[in-house]
Amino acid sequence: MTNNLIEELKWRGMIQDIMPGTVEQLNKEITSAYIGFDPTADSLHIGSLVPILLLVHLQKAGHKPYALVGGATGMVGDPSGKSEERNLLSEDILNHNVACVKKQLEQFLNFDETLPNAAVMVNNYDWFKEISFLHFIRDVGKHITVNYMMAKDSVKKRLEGETGMSFTEFTYQLVQGYDFYWLYNNKNCKLQMGGSDQWGNIVTGTELIRRKSGGEAFAFTCPLITKADGGKFGKSEKGNVWLDANKTTPYQFYQFWLNATDADTEKWIKIFTLLPKEEIDSILKDQEAAPHLRVAQKRLAEEVTRFVHGEDGLKAALETTEKLFAAANAPADALSVDDLEGMEGIVRFSFSRNSIETGIDIVSFLADTTIFPSKGEAKKMLLNGGVSINRNKVSELTTTINSTYLLHGKYILVQKGKKSYYLVTVE
Repeated sequence: MTNNLIEELKWRGMIQDIMPGTVEQLNKEITSAYIGFDPTADSLHIGSLVPILLLVHLQKAGHKPYALVGGATGMVGDPSGKSEERNLLSEDILNHNVACVKKQLEQFLNFDETLPNAAVMVNNYDWFKEISFLHFIRDVGKHITVNYMMAKDSVKKRLEGETGMSFTEFTYQLVQGYDFYWLYNNKNCKLQMGGSDQWGNIVTGTELIRRKSGGEAFAFTCPLITKADGGKFGKSEKGNVWLDANKTTPYQFYQFWLNATDADTEKWIKIFTLLPKEEIDSILKDQEAAPHLRVAQKRLAEEVTRFVHGEDGLKAALETTEKLFAAANAPADALSVDDLEGMEGIVRFSFSRNSIETGIDIVSFLADTTIFPSKGEAKKMLLNGGVSINRNKVSELTTTINSTYLLHGKYILVQKGKKSYYLVTVE
């Protein structure tokens, strides 16, 4: 067990609030600590990488990580950071999501039971399914006052908003607090970690442990990840950046990190990689000396893609990147059918062969394939030189797309802007 976990997390920018006594507890003994994961989807996304990495650092430092998948809390809905109540999922969907999330977490943590600090997966539905409503309000509810619950920021903001807050959501912090209490009593779990928006819920757990068991529990949170431009972290043009390769391909995943700004990269390479401080300092020094080479972005993208998708995923991402970008000046007809069919990270469309054989103007082609949402937007991008067909820039609105544009008799490769590629299959 190493004693420098908190120091390690601090220089990485991964500590926001920390409860007094936490450092002393971690230095005293192997400590069991947990983080909750929300099974509202059948895959975690890159926002979940921060809690995953907190558990990875914890285990590397010799402590025992618990990953709690919220099969019960997922039925309630956490109001933290939400402006309105979310839709509640059916039990079948929740169970499916819990199984998928468990499988993903097993990639990152060591669950080998022979280790003294083996990771453990728990599902709070296992203890909540036995508890009746009357039992809960009598044995748990009486220990936490409404005044205490109302003082939490997540509750205040919702009560002041237009939509208000349902009783279901109001109870969430009690339900999450009980998780900590249960894990404290049954698994000797003395520490909870999470995002800074969870601080109120986590503290309710330590308070419940103190009032109900007379015990002492600890907590720390990490800052919520933001982007330098104010945009929401973890979102791309296509929505969430998922950890599941079927939802976000390794190529798309790699590109998300590769396209980070210098300011974001400087923060993210510390948070999202396990590289040591000396190496990160050296990478950032090289970046400062020659920003145009994007050394830090490349290393960040490589490390995170390998962490999530393994060597094979990284290899596939690099191969696709090379085909699409490094060979951007090579003629498209140099690409084989396998190259075109095997390209990852490009959006695919089918299109009518009749339209191509009779010929269709480029603006209609771009709008009808839905590469652009409207003819107006297609025209604007064409006139600005932002469209390439089969790797040749097209700017004439009078261009007709016909069978002479077909690669291998059935494909058309379209590029929109610098980063978006589309493969149109003519059938």
